[in-house]
Order: sequence, then C-alpha cells, then structure tokens
Amino acid sequence: MTPTYASALGAAFDAAAGQNYPSGALYVVATPIGNLADITLRALHVLQLADTIACEDTRHTQALLRAYGIDKPAAQLLAVHQHNEAEAAHSVLERLRRGERVAYASDAGTPAISDPGARLVAAVRRERLPVVPLPGASSVTAALSVAGIADENAQHGEFVFVGFLPAKSGERATAVETLAREARAVVMLEAPHRIEALATALATLGDRPLTIGRELTKQFEEITTIAAHAFADWLRSEAHRCRGEFVLVLHPAAVPSDAGSEQRVLKLLLAELPLKTAVRLTADITGASRNALYDAALELKKIDS
Repeated sequence: MTPTYASALGAAFDAAAGQNYPSGALYVVATPIGNLADITLRALHVLQLADTIACEDTRHTQALLRAYGIDKPAAQLLAVHQHNEAEAAHSVLERLRRGERVAYASDAGTPAISDPGARLVAAVRRERLPVVPLPGASSVTAALSVAGIADENAQHGEFVFVGFLPAKSGERATAVETLAREARAVVMLEAPHRIEALATALATLGDRPLTIGRELTKQFEEITTIAAHAFADWLRSEAHRCRGEFVLVLHPAAVPSDAGSEQRVLKLLLAELPLKTAVRLTADITGASRNALYDAALELKKIDS
C-alpha cells in the first residue's frame, strides 16, 4: 500500500458503507487518469466489496488496487478489453446471475468513454440486470472545465465528443474537414505516437482556438490555448511535448457579427416584450451573445427612459 492512502480505506468505509449496493449488479467504476488522489471514496469501497473486478488490463488494475491497500487474488480479476469484450460479457453475465457484484474499471478514467466497457454495459442492460455508475475522473470533462468555452458564442458551452480521429491520413483529413463545419466545441483524444500527424491535420483550421491538455493531472501536466495552425510548432518547440496523453478542445467557431442587425432586432422586440424575453429571442435569431445583448438592452432602456 502507498502510505499516503493508508487512511483512505477507512474513510471510504465511513462515508460509503451505509449506502445500498445491490447484489447481481455491474458497477462501472471511474479510476484516476493519472493522479492517484483522484479516486473517489465510493469507488474505493466498491472495489473492496466487489466479488469480481472486470478490467481492461488485470496487471494495471492489480497495481492500482495495491496502491490503495486493496488485496484481491488474481482469481477475482477478469480481463475485459477491446479484443474480447463481447465474449467476456458472457462470463460477467453468469457471475451477475449468481448474485455477484462485479465492478468494471478501464485503465484510466471513466469506462466506455473511448475505452472498453460500452459493449459490456449494453450486454448487461439487454438482460435487464442493474448497472450502477460510480462517477469520477474523466479526461473529457477535465479538459472542458479549463478550456473556457462557455461564453464564446451563443452555444453556451455545448460540445461534441469525437474521441480519437481516424489513424489513416486520408480519413483523418476528411474528419478534420467535418470539424471545420462544426460550430460547437469539439473534444478529441490522441496518443503520443500520432499527435504530430493530428497537429498537421488541424493546421487547416487556421486561427480557431485550440486548448491542449497534455498529461492531465500528472506531474508534468501542460494546458495551453493557441491557434490551431500553431499546434505543430508548439509541439516541436519542446522535445518532451510529443510524449504523454493528449486531450484537445477545439473551441466553438466564431459567429459572424452584424451589430446593426442585432440592434434593430433587439429594439423591435424590446418595444413589445419584457427585456429578458427580448434578449433571448434576439440571441436565438442573430446568434449574438446573450450577455452582450443584455448589456445593450439595458443601455437602450436608459436612452428611452
């Protein structure tokens, strides 16, 4: 056990043991994406409680368990990864029908989000057996939380998650062309051995802002926002930057502004509607920022009063 976590198991029991953990259920357990301290108390309790721990890599998960002081014999760990997920689901279903509690953990983060687990969950749900989510670390939400996309246009924080783009250059270029037409923020993942190729492909997006999250939650974490065309140069500027796992947030596309048109629509609606309603409808019609329209509406009200 890592000494730092010696008290964590007791805290997990105190905080979570009194809750309901039905037998014959699959528990989808999020695990840290790098920093071991990001495990949740409920996850620690369920990992101790589980009769079987299904996992992407049994060696990786065994090391994780031991770091927290959880001792599980090898017989209680079941490999369920992208190459055997459909077949391994039958073994999980048999265990659930026997009344076992089965926890599923991928190597890092939340299972089934560009990780194995989705087919397993689908198989369990088809049999109408319970599936219980244990939320926690996720590289997707971690990157979004620091990208600052919420007020960039009228989309108000909407995003699309595309995971890993295709490995083949032609297919990747086609995917990037599709991203160029996507007005919302886009979250992508990429491995270190393909990151330079992705950076080259994204250069076609020009000045569109890109938030780069490298090695999130780990000791050498880097987070920066630059223009998409500058990504390749950013990687080359430091030798270590091509190493590690990447989460990328392509910011929303800029909405063309027609201030005169926005003002005309806002004035017309303010004459007939309450201020908040007029602002909301103007934003829907023109695509302008609600915050900017609200300030403009207040100024117009002052002028008219």
